[in-house]
Amino acid sequence: MKQYIQENKERFFEELFSLLRIPSVSAQPEHKADMYRCANRLVELLKEAGAQEAAVYETDGHPVVFGQYNMGAERTVLVYGHYDVQPPEPLEKWRTNPFEPVIAPDPASGEEAIYARGANDDKGQLFMHLKAFEFLLRKGLLKHNVKFILEGEEEIGSPSLPAWVREHKELLKADVVLVSDTTMISEKVPSINCGMRGLAYLEVSVTGPNKDLHSGHYGGAVANPINVLCNMLASLQDADGHITIPGFYDSVVELSAEDRAMLNRAPFDMEEYKQFLDIKEVKGEKGYTTIERTAIRPSLDVCGIWGGYTGTGAKTVLPSSAHAKVSMRLVPNQRASEINELFMKHFQAIAPPYVKVSVTPCEGGNGFLIPLSSPAFKAASRAMTEVYGMEPVPARGGGSIPILADMQQILGVDPLLMGFGLERDTIHSPNESYLLRQLFAGMESIALFYQYW
Repeated sequence: MKQYIQENKERFFEELFSLLRIPSVSAQPEHKADMYRCANRLVELLKEAGAQEAAVYETDGHPVVFGQYNMGAERTVLVYGHYDVQPPEPLEKWRTNPFEPVIAPDPASGEEAIYARGANDDKGQLFMHLKAFEFLLRKGLLKHNVKFILEGEEEIGSPSLPAWVREHKELLKADVVLVSDTTMISEKVPSINCGMRGLAYLEVSVTGPNKDLHSGHYGGAVANPINVLCNMLASLQDADGHITIPGFYDSVVELSAEDRAMLNRAPFDMEEYKQFLDIKEVKGEKGYTTIERTAIRPSLDVCGIWGGYTGTGAKTVLPSSAHAKVSMRLVPNQRASEINELFMKHFQAIAPPYVKVSVTPCEGGNGFLIPLSSPAFKAASRAMTEVYGMEPVPARGGGSIPILADMQQILGVDPLLMGFGLERDTIHSPNESYLLRQLFAGMESIALFYQYW
């Protein structure tokens, strides 16, 4: 595969850049046409790579791309990826145009990387699968049937995909769901995710007076919804980082000391971690390491908060309402629907009598685990060992890909997460990038997986 990459890398860049230039932002309605542009471009790339069939399928939301190559083999690989991306804002933080990809040196290491929204998450990573498939097919090395399901709603929780998967269950029959949409635990040590956390995401609103009020005439006499909201949100965690919602931890399974020790064998440099984030200290649930806090423990975070006047200068207003978006990462066995109910019940219960509150679920999904003993996991481990020169560490992802738990349940097939992103790639943030060495190492590892499985 190395030689094939060298012979074709300029073409690879042109093809990948054609995807990265399309602002397929699923969260913003003004980009609906761009979602179809990107889906259609993927159909073209699948056919050019050798797929016998590739087409755009409608859903209740953004379209799905499905493609396949059926060689009548005993086993089938179903490749999952997503072509939608996060909004690029704040634009002023980008060093380059987020939708005009460039190859430039990494400011820290000097290594070449592709800079663009979606360079890693997930256009760059799904592109590796297209090229590995192309290589195997053209070199006569492909020995499995291959199917592709590339969706356009992952960044908004895949609301339309579970129904589409159920409707097309027979079409999607496979023996493994192969995914590259995750991050390795270290630049120095490769890893394979054996599980991911789930997600419950809600919007909360606190309303006080029926209109904005003069803060001089009413300040101190009428409750300020922003103040109330801040107090309510702060009360959701205690001083030890423990979430205070009654029943929140009822389904959380405590790992054994042996399992925790195995998880903490992963390389982790606390000083390097703090330096990378430019923080003096870390903070999290008492009694757990940083690795554990982001892998085997649930979390609760306020992702946005607004209300009142935030423009230039002063406006002495006591706002009528305040709002926030709350994200809860869940561990396997916690169900997003149950956690939503617990949150809503608790938030209503702690609301003081001088305000009204509402809670609206936005998106979510459940977490999952996969067995390390499976032939697919062993094949992936062997492939990455050959490419990286060391055995990958089994890890648990702190993020969420909600649809994978749904696909595991609907199709009865485990996902295998061979992700090649790195923390330095700053996905979801300005200046997202993807190192060329990781892009190429991913292609090599995926191609070897097919040969060893």
